[in-house]
Amino acid sequence: MEKFVNQPLKPRSFFTVSLSVLLATFATALGAQSVEAAKPMALRTIMERLGRDMQAVTGAISKEDWPLVAELAPRIAKHAEPPMSEKMRILAWLGADAGKFRGLDGQVHDAATAMGEAAQRNDGQAVIAAFSKTQQSCLACHQSYRRSFVERFYGSR
Repeated sequence: MEKFVNQPLKPRSFFTVSLSVLLATFATALGAQSVEAAKPMALRTIMERLGRDMQAVTGAISKEDWPLVAELAPRIAKHAEPPMSEKMRILAWLGADAGKFRGLDGQVHDAATAMGEAAQRNDGQAVIAAFSKTQQSCLACHQSYRRSFVERFYGSR
């Protein structure tokens, strides 16, 4: 065995070993990226929860269940945020659009807060108006960012 260790590595063998290590490293990195891309982000769970809450508000409005609207509205207004590491990835992706994104989130917050306040007053017209503003802000955000977000973080699905 000592004789084998002391033999110099031929240039062709060195190239083959180096290329193998490089390809293995590259393949491992690609595998890690595809796993990361396939793993759902916390933002997806947050959006799913918001969707359920918005659907529940729609049902509560149709029944004029103002106490339920008043209960749901703060959950929409003060929805969860992704962990800091995910938030930093999203903000880096948004770049110069980060302010617009935050502005739309602020509009959702304000409209949902107004919806909850109107529900506490049993003011159905104001609830519906505030709900409409909430929906419009959600829609504006989705139309501006959803497709490119999904492509960036989940690939073409």
